[in-house]
Amino acid sequence: MTNSKLLFSLLLAGSVGTVSAQSLKDARAAIEAENYGKAKTILQQLVTKQPKNGDNYFYLGQIYLVNDRADSAATIFNQGLAADPKATINNVGLGYVDLMKKDKASAESKFALATAKLGKKDYEPLLEIGRAYINAPEPDYAKALEYLTQAKEKNKKDVAIPIALGDAYRGLKEGSLAYTSYGEATDIDPNSVQAKVGQAVIVRGAQAFDEAITQLEAIAAETPTYAPTYRELAETYNQWSRLPGTSDEKYVELNKKGVEQYKKYLEVAGDNSLEAKIRYADFLVYARQYDDLKVVSEELAQNPSVDPKIYRYLGYIAFQKAKDYPKALEYLNQMFSKMEKDRVIPLDYMYLGMSEIAANSPKHVEGGADSTATAAPVLTAENTANIQKGIADIKKAIDLDKELLGETAELAFAKYQEQELQTAASLFELVASYTDNKTYLFDANYYAGEAYYQIGAKEDAASKNEEQVVVNQELRDKAIADLQKAQTFLSVIETTDNKEAQDKYLINALYYKAFAALTADNLEQPKGDFVASFQKLIETINQRGAQEKNKNYLIDANTYIGLYYYVKQDLPKAKESFQKVLAIDPANEAVKGYLEGLK
Repeated sequence: MTNSKLLFSLLLAGSVGTVSAQSLKDARAAIEAENYGKAKTILQQLVTKQPKNGDNYFYLGQIYLVNDRADSAATIFNQGLAADPKATINNVGLGYVDLMKKDKASAESKFALATAKLGKKDYEPLLEIGRAYINAPEPDYAKALEYLTQAKEKNKKDVAIPIALGDAYRGLKEGSLAYTSYGEATDIDPNSVQAKVGQAVIVRGAQAFDEAITQLEAIAAETPTYAPTYRELAETYNQWSRLPGTSDEKYVELNKKGVEQYKKYLEVAGDNSLEAKIRYADFLVYARQYDDLKVVSEELAQNPSVDPKIYRYLGYIAFQKAKDYPKALEYLNQMFSKMEKDRVIPLDYMYLGMSEIAANSPKHVEGGADSTATAAPVLTAENTANIQKGIADIKKAIDLDKELLGETAELAFAKYQEQELQTAASLFELVASYTDNKTYLFDANYYAGEAYYQIGAKEDAASKNEEQVVVNQELRDKAIADLQKAQTFLSVIETTDNKEAQDKYLINALYYKAFAALTADNLEQPKGDFVASFQKLIETINQRGAQEKNKNYLIDANTYIGLYYYVKQDLPKAKESFQKVLAIDPANEAVKGYLEGLK
């Protein structure tokens, strides 16, 4: 090789090296574009080449936080502090980790360390603390504003500050102030797509989903290479699908559109990393798109050691698609045993509870019982305990995410239809305990009452012999307790001033409440607590002009009121009630017999 060729080769190699070299600025640009795989690669190279630069560690740690790996992020931040003690921004990262673990006191102490000796122009720790409070599992938007306002006082030219302020105001439902902040960002940088997307998301917050989608689609058309727009579109479709009153068909339609937008997001971001696939699977979980989740989870299952989330996906799929409830329980228990507690989501407790219930229900236990029989389904003590454990896990889920009340109500109704009455009653009772949620409150109270009535009635029948003599007092006592529970729940319907609930349930509630009191009574020496409910039932039916529709209820009510007065030897009242029965049902031989006995 000639000297000139050698020189040319060296120059070419040098120019290639210059082109391929990437900076912290490039990494931060990749983070903004949400190409976290690219950003991670750049930052790992920077940490190797510039091991004394603490900022490199801070932004690398951010990637681990995005990917829900708080412990790994903490390791990186600590490495950054060890390598560069002056880069106190890594204390911000450690504080963010504390927020991820819901340890606010520890986070505040780390933030204090990070801001103790800031120079006049040092604003980035303040900005990042503000972002941490916004993105935490339990956001504190007011705290975020405190730090972001201080950052803005130090620097009015960094577009990231008004964007973060806009995010904080949006979190506080201050739409006007959020819009203004995003507007300030576009004043600094007219090309800031992030600010424009923020303004569109404000519209979504007002539940104007169609308008938000229109705006986001316009932004995507104008700047098709900005990936986060497609993610926001996906999340908008998903949030729209969860609007109360959305039909099942609309729910499926909206989430399918959401999934398509998320796929577009990954395509445009160019992030093919395993972590990106896990984030996609997370979206599919929240969107309840189990067909797509099945495909992704099977791919991720090839790397089971990468992240315990994989067991979440496999558990959900075993429950939803394969209906293999013991296997779902096995996967979810593996997840719980391997995953840090702060990474567990409310839906995990929901699926764990549902799997425990399903795996121990009469249809799925070994040698399962016939749940459609007139006798209550027979389960072992272990099965019953596991079902109650499942209900306790579902309560944990609801306490963390009230939106899961609807899913619990659906599960309760499914168990009711399958005549797994004890499970259904316990689930309805759980839903009814959240008295501030009116959407499911009255349905839950009514069905809990009706289910406990049926349970109590079956227990009462089983406690007696053919002559109706009690032969199992313990079972009779349990029957009375369940019948009293029934009356308590049904009384909620009777006493509410909610017209819709009364229109829907009052007549049936009074009927079952009366029968619950009747069954619990000692009919040889009746207290007659059932009489008032039967009388109110008659009044309600007559007031509504619903006599023909509720003919059988009127017959029963008047018959049992008549029998009560018959036993009490109040013969005029007994006769009056029996005659009302014959006015409705002239061929009623039993009542004719009672009237004959009064002569």
